[in-house]
Amino acid sequence: MSDGAISQDEIDALLSGVAVDGLNSSGHVGNGPNYHIDIPTLQKLAEDLKPKLEENVNKYTGASFTCENPVVELSSRDKVLARLPEVVVGINADYNEGIKGSHLYILSTDFSLKLFTLVNNEEATEVDDMVLSVVSEIVATHVSAQINQLDSKLPGITYATPESVNESKAMIMFPQGDFVLTSYPLTLDGKAYTLWECLSGDAAEKISNALGGGAAPAAGGDDSMASLGMDALNGMGMGADPAGQLGLGGNAMGGMPNMTMGAGMQQNMGMPNMGMGGMQQNMNMGMGAMGGMQMPANMGVNMGMNVPNVQSLQFPNLATGMSGGEQGNIGLIMDVFMEMTVELGRTKRSIKDILGMGEGTIIELDKLAGEPVDILVNHKQIAKGEVVVIDENFGVRVTEILSPMERVNDLN
Repeated sequence: MSDGAISQDEIDALLSGVAVDGLNSSGHVGNGPNYHIDIPTLQKLAEDLKPKLEENVNKYTGASFTCENPVVELSSRDKVLARLPEVVVGINADYNEGIKGSHLYILSTDFSLKLFTLVNNEEATEVDDMVLSVVSEIVATHVSAQINQLDSKLPGITYATPESVNESKAMIMFPQGDFVLTSYPLTLDGKAYTLWECLSGDAAEKISNALGGGAAPAAGGDDSMASLGMDALNGMGMGADPAGQLGLGGNAMGGMPNMTMGAGMQQNMGMPNMGMGGMQQNMNMGMGAMGGMQMPANMGVNMGMNVPNVQSLQFPNLATGMSGGEQGNIGLIMDVFMEMTVELGRTKRSIKDILGMGEGTIIELDKLAGEPVDILVNHKQIAKGEVVVIDENFGVRVTEILSPMERVNDLN
């Protein structure tokens, strides 16, 4: 990075939370948990919302957009980036109650400018705050329509106030891992536009489950041990032991003279060295009545022995240092320039006073002469200093670096 620039691969790695060695922030390779998402169920939801989207857009713009059939699919950040223009408008409307998860909408700049022109009856040549405000309002109506559609199945859903940005597509904060992408094609006067919706896997799973699709298979039956997975076994305090039937002998249930519990199960249940006969007495399981029934592989679940492995929650120390993964990521942006400013002081004046200012007007600030000035990076204070003169230029000598706690308080 001797030329002062970050490559596209490095930017993509930073934004997706993946270090250059291929590991994510948790130290594992991959896209996170596997969600049970029923795409046809979400496709039906999108089709039900299509006329509402068309109605809302036309109501705001006074135009006659036509919304074609939406397409719902499981996608990823790389796949979506390949479809998008270089610069896009992104609107984050994350769910925060009822459903929790990332919720992102994306529009092309052409579509955003067109919506602004139709709403305000004036041309816009670039995407500014006014354009972003119009786009956010239109997206908010669609999110509200979606919530109304889900209200009978998932009451109490709320979402954060939409926040819009006009950025390079590589700078848009997509949901982590695989997510659900819904494409709403809209046409006006023969020109095609698209509204993309990205829904994180956890939120999509909850919606599809609530609508009757995508539920995870229930544990039970002879094949349930495979569906439980090894995480469930660890939760029961049982080690992986497929060949030994989880530490249980293969004899029939009646009597079970040679069947002992695995060490992990004994420890979690507080029954060290207890044979299966002892468990018969303490758990009142009526083994004799079960006669010659063979012990199923999922005995721990069927016999009510799912004892959780409870551990204390460990919070990380609020240390000033960085982990190895953070140091690897921060190294990618060490050559990036940031705006540093020195603030002499501030004051508040009425509009009348401001309009009355002219040459020679003296503005009194809230700082005393000789008092340290504030040093800010990207408008956030990081240090204090004193003004000095270097040759014929002003400068500032750093006299104090704000502590991490002071900087956190400043952010709040």
